[in-house]
Amino acid sequence: MHCPFCGHEETKVIDSRLASEGSQVRRRRECLQCEERFTTFESAELVMPRIIKSDGTRQPFDEPKLRTGMMRALEKRPVSMDDVEAALARITHKLRATGEREVRSRQLGEWVMEELRELDQVAYVRFASVYRSFQDVNAFREEIERLENKPLEEALRKHQIPLLPEEKSEK
Repeated sequence: MHCPFCGHEETKVIDSRLASEGSQVRRRRECLQCEERFTTFESAELVMPRIIKSDGTRQPFDEPKLRTGMMRALEKRPVSMDDVEAALARITHKLRATGEREVRSRQLGEWVMEELRELDQVAYVRFASVYRSFQDVNAFREEIERLENKPLEEALRKHQIPLLPEEKSEK
């Protein structure tokens, strides 16, 4: 590790701790030449799949672009940044968990819509209107009707841990 102050190549680690809920290692270092101290963060470099766009082009997954799109849909909506970050983490986890080198943008868009549906219904309709290229008011109406037909309890239950063990129903 090069010293950011003098550029010397040798530093020693003074302290190491877990950071970012265990996804990073925070290291306190000291330069062996100028004795200045600085902090570094280490994290695993995980290769994300490339995204296959609808026109067939391929591009690297861009988390800031995904965040921007979701934030645009959530603009002026009562959703905490913690909830947004958790949704982004779930989406990137799903993307990594596919084990594929390439994922279609349509699949990524569906995951985003699932997360937005659970975060905020208005944001979901905003995103869906752009993502699905709504052409008229009827398209909005159809999507809202589809949203109303899906019980909200089912969406909320998806992320809850049951208080009591579920009884097995006999069919």
